[in-house]
Amino acid sequence: MSAPHALAAEAGAAILRSGGNAIEAGIAVASTLSVVYPHMNGLGGDGFWLISDGDAHTVRGLAAAGPSGRRYSATLFHDHGLREIPFRGGLSALTVPGAVGGWGAAFGFSRDCWRGRKSWYDLLESAYCHAANGFPLSPNQHHTFLRVGDALRQQPGFAAQYTPGGEILPIGRLWSQQALAQTLGTLAENGAEAFYHGPLARQMAKGLKAAGSLLTEADLRAFKPIWVEPLRTAFGVGEAINMPPPTQGVASLMILALLHRVGLHSADHLGAELIHNTVEITKLAFKYRDRLVADPDFGDVDIASLLNPDFLDACAREIHPLIVMPLPPIGLAKGDTVWFGVVDGQGRMVSVIQSLYHEFGTGVVAGNTGVLWNNRGCAFSLEPGHINVLEPGKRPFHTLNPALYAEQGRVQLAYGSMGGDGQPQTQAALLMRAKHYGLSLAESVASPRWLYGRTWGEASAGLRLERRYPRAVFEDLRRWGHQVSWVPDYSDFMGHAGMVARDLEGGFAGAADPRSDGGVAIP
Repeated sequence: MSAPHALAAEAGAAILRSGGNAIEAGIAVASTLSVVYPHMNGLGGDGFWLISDGDAHTVRGLAAAGPSGRRYSATLFHDHGLREIPFRGGLSALTVPGAVGGWGAAFGFSRDCWRGRKSWYDLLESAYCHAANGFPLSPNQHHTFLRVGDALRQQPGFAAQYTPGGEILPIGRLWSQQALAQTLGTLAENGAEAFYHGPLARQMAKGLKAAGSLLTEADLRAFKPIWVEPLRTAFGVGEAINMPPPTQGVASLMILALLHRVGLHSADHLGAELIHNTVEITKLAFKYRDRLVADPDFGDVDIASLLNPDFLDACAREIHPLIVMPLPPIGLAKGDTVWFGVVDGQGRMVSVIQSLYHEFGTGVVAGNTGVLWNNRGCAFSLEPGHINVLEPGKRPFHTLNPALYAEQGRVQLAYGSMGGDGQPQTQAALLMRAKHYGLSLAESVASPRWLYGRTWGEASAGLRLERRYPRAVFEDLRRWGHQVSWVPDYSDFMGHAGMVARDLEGGFAGAADPRSDGGVAIP
């Protein structure tokens, strides 16, 4: 298995060693990541799962992402004199977290359909122990806190939880989270539903209200994760599988489908021509994504039509060698997230992604529960008539999209990445390197990457290259008209990716990103 923190990978491997299946191990990884990588994900965030028993035809999607509270609307923010939703603070804590509900739904599926034998308590034990007894603070968390901590200290509960004694903890310092441990203990004893019903839910709602949020106990009680049919597209000799809206999974699949048509002529996976084609394809895919992807319960858009072969053929004709299309409006590339994948001894596989959205989410800790709340709601628009305009009970647009790849009717790869707008681009890089260029999983993940997007303080999108690319690639892209700049050799800006595989002969492989604190664990 692959996870962006080694302790989480080991937690999942321990479940597999003791007879657990891929879903059970996935819950152990997911809950442990919520403790040991709190700047990226947590109990107060969302999650999406792709679950496979090995047969490509029976893959199921699980959307564990909560809607806005019933008291929230665009008008509310307009009445506060705001034209966009703030990224931090109580008012931005406007959506119900779905991650814990997703663990519960996945656990039920494992028990009922895969005859899972591990207890719920067993699966949360690693997370509880790391919260109660402490763990060494990771480099990534430390560096993230140095970058954003000052902006978050004033948020309710944040300083007490993340700077005990008023100090920024150094890398490697043993750090515990007693309030979070108590919450995990409550969940271990009472099940995932205890997050949404009863004393814990009441406690969180009270803490959120004190921080200025309008979420209520009733909003928490109303949440249910949703089983969905995944989207698919042909790539190479197989097919890529991803999540439907409200995720951007269709954009990830469009990029792969268009690469399959026009983008893979270069013999060099590090070549400027390949990057150019992929960036131009990304612009086109994002144009349709931003027009059409939203909560399907609040519209009637035929997203599958974007993967129709005739439509994709027409799109492919818009991509021209060495001609740079105008830069379209594009959102922020930012998005701090965790992806992990697990494959078990029977070839069953999960591809999972969890997130608070921006680093440390809203910055608001819900009362004395230790639960840091997501700020996914800031992905809503406040513009009347916008496809993602904020409405009561609506799910926001999600960058989160885990992926699978299948050949000859068998699921072979789970892969994914953090990184907002970078996720579809990194997924394309991973899959084409592994399946078209024949690189190992480790090489596919570690090789230099590019990213097209906009980040904080920028008016327009640009193209970044890690400095390990040849200088000639940079110069070619700039000469062709790309707004290109360098980032460090192994840049967090490129996201933290991973892959796990089981080949048709029954062998296993995995790779974690050297840009993260992750690891691969073999049971």
